[in-house]
Amino acid sequence: MTGFFERQLLRIERAGNRIPHPTLLFVYLCAIIAVFSALCGLLGTTATHPVSGSVIAAKSLLTGDGLRYMLTSAVTNFTGFAPVGTVLVAIMGIGVAEHSGLIRAALSATILGAPNRLMTFLVVLVGVLSSLGADTGYVVLIPLAGIVFASAGRNPVAGITAAFAGVSGGFSANLLIGPLDAILAGLSTEAAALVQPGYEVSAAANYYFIVVSTLLVAVVGTVVTEKWVEPMLGAYDGPHEKLGELTPADRRGLRAVGVLTLIITALLLAGLVPENGPLRDPETGSILRSPFISGIVLIIALYGALAGYVFGRFSGSYESPSSNMITGMENSMATMASYLVLMFFAAQFVSWFGWSQLGVITAIKGAEVLKALEPNATVLLVLFVLLSALINLMIGSASAKWALLAPIFVPMLLLSGISPEATQVAYPIGDSSTNIITPLMPYFGVVLAFIQKYDARAGIGTLLAAMLPYSLMFLFCWSVMLALWLMAGIPLGPGANAFL
Repeated sequence: MTGFFERQLLRIERAGNRIPHPTLLFVYLCAIIAVFSALCGLLGTTATHPVSGSVIAAKSLLTGDGLRYMLTSAVTNFTGFAPVGTVLVAIMGIGVAEHSGLIRAALSATILGAPNRLMTFLVVLVGVLSSLGADTGYVVLIPLAGIVFASAGRNPVAGITAAFAGVSGGFSANLLIGPLDAILAGLSTEAAALVQPGYEVSAAANYYFIVVSTLLVAVVGTVVTEKWVEPMLGAYDGPHEKLGELTPADRRGLRAVGVLTLIITALLLAGLVPENGPLRDPETGSILRSPFISGIVLIIALYGALAGYVFGRFSGSYESPSSNMITGMENSMATMASYLVLMFFAAQFVSWFGWSQLGVITAIKGAEVLKALEPNATVLLVLFVLLSALINLMIGSASAKWALLAPIFVPMLLLSGISPEATQVAYPIGDSSTNIITPLMPYFGVVLAFIQKYDARAGIGTLLAAMLPYSLMFLFCWSVMLALWLMAGIPLGPGANAFL
């Protein structure tokens, strides 16, 4: 069975390697969306909104209005695209930490200090937890995981795939409430208000479920890496980078960063614990909807920059800390050139798909199919997981897709007795599980570039073949866990039940 499975993956690899570069894919998709929107406009393609009853008609991009939109919105589509600003702000701060040697020293002190049998588990787990830092896990942890595996004499590509599985496949899981939870809850609240004004979905609504999901993803990711992916990749015979042993200077720098961390933590608590703390929402006093949550990316960037500065100063790796700090920021931004080119075309595709109304029409038609099946609530939510997984193959941004799907599915399922919290918890299972196998995901090309550092012959099919086992196992195990959770009647989070 294993031999058969590996042969299928190799066939997928050969076929996938014929797929064009991810940037070209978005260029082609922009052209396809333009032509398809014109065709749907000529045919009068419409869909009826199941809540408001309004008729939504497809709009052609190849009309006067469409051409004006494409010309006038191209720049703002790019500059306002969520993954662009988030990553660039975060990478400046994290870039200082990496440039100073802090991240390398921290990895040496943690992952390499752990028994080899726990290395894969720790890499996947840290990848899952990295979602607290928004998208920095993609550009920081994934390449460093390759170095960690190479340092241990293992295939660095297996380290990259394990980290990618944790960062992207486990993006919606965590041990703490993160920015994604706040974004999804806000969109769910607005969607629920269409049929039940005043209904509020808390950012902690799915907390119990995502905590258990963190352990599930880490365990499944570890098993897939060690039982399937790493044996398939085989031994690595290329150059081996080493995370060297900690020097006394490194230890001195890490101790200084530890003190800084305590100080920053104390300052954050001082702003969060008091009822009128400056980091709470000034009107409601809430932490979940507060400057702290909305500014988490900047906080992480500032911490990364300060920690890198302190480490560089106390370890001696920075002769001129202020100048070296700026150099670290500049170097990190220089590595993002190919990423920015990819993001420009990805932003146009997502924006054109929304403006043409094809996204909304697709979601409504999908909802009609689900309704026609008339399954019970648990089966319906599992089917919604599968629908989210399929849609995710076309659109990569988690928040953009939920902004598209929530106004359709949250009200529809709420009227059927399924809480918005349950609909919300089902969505990211499908979204996360297929993140790692769609070349349309903005970071897919970035991860491929990391792999090509160790295997110049690697192509899109190489990465697809390596990530497919993770995707299938995440989707299966996570869906089973959701079904069992719902049937057991366990709350999804504080005060959040699945059924009304």
